[in-house]
Amino acid sequence: MATDKHYFVEQDEDRKYRTKAKGAARASGIFDTQKEAIEHAKKLNPNDRPDVERVRNTPRGGRDKWRSA
Repeated sequence: MATDKHYFVEQDEDRKYRTKAKGAARASGIFDTQKEAIEHAKKLNPNDRPDVERVRNTPRGGRDKWRSA
């Protein structure tokens, strides 16, 4: 079921990854790995790249930054 919504992938307090549409109150999916969550977001909207929350510090950005998948 493709849509034109923009999605975000973020880690919750249980260390699970949520795929959530912009402005949505609930997640559209909860996954064990970030990769699974990204694939789900890309499946929901193949014409867009989801924003992914950084889950570790890197030279390119810390945990408070987002990256494009």
